[in-house]
Formats: sequence, structure tokens, C-alpha cells
Amino acid sequence: MQFICIFGVFVADLCFYSEKIPIKGETVLGKNHLVGPGCKGSNQAIAAARLNGKVNFITKMGEDSHADMAFKIYKDAGVITNSITKDKNLSTGVAGIMIDNDGSNAINVVPGAAAHLNNKDIDNNLEIMEKSKIFLTQMETPDEVTIYSLKKAKENNCLTILNPAPARKINEENFALLDFFTPNETEAEFYLKNKITTEEDIKIAGREFLKKGVKNIIITLGERGVYFANENEEYFIDALKLKDQVVDTTGAGDAFNGAFAVGLANDLKFKDALIFANKVAGISTTRAGAASSMPTFKEVNNY
Repeated sequence: MQFICIFGVFVADLCFYSEKIPIKGETVLGKNHLVGPGCKGSNQAIAAARLNGKVNFITKMGEDSHADMAFKIYKDAGVITNSITKDKNLSTGVAGIMIDNDGSNAINVVPGAAAHLNNKDIDNNLEIMEKSKIFLTQMETPDEVTIYSLKKAKENNCLTILNPAPARKINEENFALLDFFTPNETEAEFYLKNKITTEEDIKIAGREFLKKGVKNIIITLGERGVYFANENEEYFIDALKLKDQVVDTTGAGDAFNGAFAVGLANDLKFKDALIFANKVAGISTTRAGAASSMPTFKEVNNY
């Protein structure tokens, strides 16, 4: 197992469960709520560490109870925390997550201290990048810092994975920095300005991303599985047939990306890494919460 470096955001997830997600101006009566660690970078770090990944997580937090919760969970999961900065003058971020009976969700993120991540935070951790095989990041950090981190990762010979969530503009020349680009259908539509519905639509989208300079395109398709393409091959992988009911899809994409990074760090072939990631993501949907839904390596093997 080789090292994985993940750059991203931690927030405290405030999860609210109800029969439906309220529309504008509507109040609904909830059934339950949970408070736990969240945001994509943090979720992906926990997912990878629980799968026995050797994970360094670069982020920034305040000095408060939310940060204390994060460090305890990272310790339990096995995430290496030497690269996390605490700033007593800033507050750790929070996210409000509304989840309905079908497990669908709507999320509002306030990144807090993580919004103050800058290029210096990357430069202070170049030694970690140097010893890592995989660099994984998202679009929750400031745009210019996200791109700077990818450039530094490439300079240090990392395989780069960008999970473009939330979907935000990427300058065309920066797609060439991406060894793996992992949008879901909605995010893919954002970048291509086209509706993606059929399998043919997905294939066309894949080719368009490759034309932009992405080396390997992975489009996650929820209950339909995942699509992969590069200049040599193209295929779909079906979603895992679940033994249990879907409870909460909140962390499924993060489970997928963290698991895929672990697969690559273990030198799995791309297809095997995708099958593994698909399985981990599927299992995560049968549990409540985001970080709390991430299965261990043993649990995945026994499923």
C-alpha cells in the first residue's frame, strides 16, 4: 500500500431526517437528526483510511468542539493528521443536510476555516506529496488553491484525481492536470452543457472530457453503476446488488472516490479498482450518515 494525499474540507455535518425535503417557504416535521464529521475531503479521507489506506489529509479547522470531534474520528479511522492546521481565530465549518425517506438529500455547506486554505498550506506539505502515489481533491476549496494543489501533485509525480463537487468552472487548460476526473451525471452535465440521459449520451460525454485533456474519465451513475473511458478502452460497470435497503446516499460519492484511491494505491488495475469502489459506495448507502457510513475493509470483504 502506497501513500494517499487528500486535500479538502472538513465540516461538521448536521443531518436532518424527514419524510420529504422541504421546498422554499415550507416547514416539515423531522424524524431524527445526527451530528458527525463531513464534507467531501474529510469523508474521502475517512473512507480510504477505513479501507486500510495510508492517508494524509490536508485541511484547516478552528480550535473548537467540531475540530475535536474530527480529530477523534480521524484517530479511530487511522487518518494521519500531521498536515491539518488549526487556527484559533477561525471557526470550523458546518453543513446542513436534509434527507428524505428515499435517502435523497439536499446540502448547504459553510466551509468556515477551510475557506481560508491557501497555496502556503500546500507548500507546507510538499514532503507529503513527494511520498504519495495518489493525490485526491475536490472543488470545495478555493478554486485557485485547488488548481495549485493539482499542479504541485503533478510536479511530484502523483496520480491526480479530481472529484468536481460542487461543480464549478475549470479553465480548459487545467483539465490536462487530471489523471482521473470523477463527476456524477449532474456534474458532467454542468461541464458539458448537455443533458445526459441515455448510455449513448454518457459515452458522448466521456469522449468530450477526453478531448478536453482528461486522461481517464469516470462518471458515477448512482443506481446504474459507473462509466469509465480513456483513449484505449470504454465500459460500464453495474451497481452492486444490495442485500439491504438504501437508507442514505449522502456519502456514496465520497465512499467511491476514497475507495478508488485505495485501489490505485494498492496497484489494482483500473477496472478492479472501479469494481471495488462501486462495492464500497453501494454498502455506504445502506447506512445513515456520511463518514459514519463508510465500511471497513473487512466489512467490504464479507459483504
